[in-house]
Amino acid sequence: MISEAEWSRLRSGLRLGQVFTGTVVRVPKPGAIGVFVDIGLPAGGFVDVLLLPMDAARWPTEGTVADFELWWADRDPRRQQIRLKPADPALLREDFAELMETLRPDWPALIGRPLDQV
Repeated sequence: MISEAEWSRLRSGLRLGQVFTGTVVRVPKPGAIGVFVDIGLPAGGFVDVLLLPMDAARWPTEGTVADFELWWADRDPRRQQIRLKPADPALLREDFAELMETLRPDWPALIGRPLDQV
């Protein structure tokens, strides 16, 4: 875990939709939680189960290298995790477009905005 000041500095430089190439480093409970991704930053990346395919057999496995978009990063320094969304549609849940209409209908307008502005 990095210091609160380092987390604030890191977070302030992040933009929604920013693309990172990362490596899946852990899939603790396929189909239940999500996957942890190393994106080369001092805070870990995570893709929530809600964004991944419903069939866990289609989830990226440990060692998979792929592009991920920045989805969110909490302001709270106790939750130093960068939330990601797979950039590859094959790694997204099948009804992702419909989910977006409910979960985050403003996503296209948010892409590129600094986290502190949303």
